[in-house]
Amino acid sequence: MSNYIKVFSGNFIEVQRIFNELQNLNICAIIKDESESGRLAGFGSSIQGLQEIHVHKDELESAKPIIKNLTSELEID
Repeated sequence: MSNYIKVFSGNFIEVQRIFNELQNLNICAIIKDESESGRLAGFGSSIQGLQEIHVHKDELESAKPIIKNLTSELEID
């Protein structure tokens, strides 16, 4: 995971919207869900429903404007 950088964190709906847009533009992104990982391992999580999007460091500059645009739209809604 060291070659991947966290670019966004939010709820499931926000993360899915951004993730799908990145995928549509052929930017390789992964979703990290600490609460789900903890649940599957039998542990609890203090922040339920919070997910993170990580992109490969080589695609960071391509991902930034997309994320900025989508997060500004989320703030208006």
